[in-house]
Amino acid sequence: MNDQTRGLILEHAKREYPREACGLILNVHGDEVYWPCRNLAENRKDFVMSPEDYAAGEDQGDVLAVVHSHPDTSANPSQADLVSCESTGLPWHIMSIPGESWRTIQPSGYRAPLIGREFSYGILDCFTLIRDWFREERDIHLMDFDRPEEWWNRGGDLYMENFSKAGFEPVNDEIQRGDVILMQIRAPVANHAAVYLGNNLMLHHLINRLSCREVYGGWWQKNTRLVVRYRGETP
Repeated sequence: MNDQTRGLILEHAKREYPREACGLILNVHGDEVYWPCRNLAENRKDFVMSPEDYAAGEDQGDVLAVVHSHPDTSANPSQADLVSCESTGLPWHIMSIPGESWRTIQPSGYRAPLIGREFSYGILDCFTLIRDWFREERDIHLMDFDRPEEWWNRGGDLYMENFSKAGFEPVNDEIQRGDVILMQIRAPVANHAAVYLGNNLMLHHLINRLSCREVYGGWWQKNTRLVVRYRGETP
């Protein structure tokens, strides 16, 4: 990254502060170019890069790296940053603002732990945890779904609409290890899910908490709307 690119990133981060700024570093006909993108996240602690801006950057040249700022905190990557860096397959440059320190991370095979992972909606959340558990424990790669923030308060019913597409069917017998528990937590529809681990334990990830194991009973059972079991994705 050259000095001109660093300067443009800094200017962008200052304009967006206290929100996170995000963008791309491009190779345009041999020149290094910074391509600022819109942050569509609804809160100031995350960034969701505009897909349209990303695609427009790709039309200009080859994407070399992803850039974003960390307002009022260090440039150290979060677990969500490390996971997202892996998914893009690109280097990520992180700048602390106003401190103006930098960190660069590279794809290295990182996987967030199943227990104790930080929450980041759409990247490390209850559905991500289920997908990761099935990949690590069963070597099953579940499909992903677009899920806008707080879809359950906007007329969505994503778990009930999509569990069969992902290869699950309702359980009519005793709950087993690997069954998925769909729960309704302070919402009009089922909006939370957990994996049953056996011995009355479940693995789940609530908003703004670390993923953890908890006893499946009491309040969790009371708020359960359906238990589903994986049978294979529909063609």
